[in-house]
Amino acid sequence: YMDVKRPLDIDVYDTTLGEKVGRSSSHSVMWLVAWGDAGTDAAARDGGLKVIRHLDAEYQVYLFGLYARYTTIAYGD
Repeated sequence: YMDVKRPLDIDVYDTTLGEKVGRSSSHSVMWLVAWGDAGTDAAARDGGLKVIRHLDAEYQVYLFGLYARYTTIAYGD
């Protein structure tokens, strides 16, 4: 099992998150089937964001990769 969160912004010292949060995910099962949209645009649409101020990424892997999920988290207004 792995659960890792990390920023996708290189200048995290001057980060302002904003009031809204949006998420988008892609999934894969047994390295054979994958689905979803983990793009920045999909995360912004999910949160109703017009301006993106910061991005995070989240990786979750179960059973040595038999199931994996990658999530983009967008913060903004």
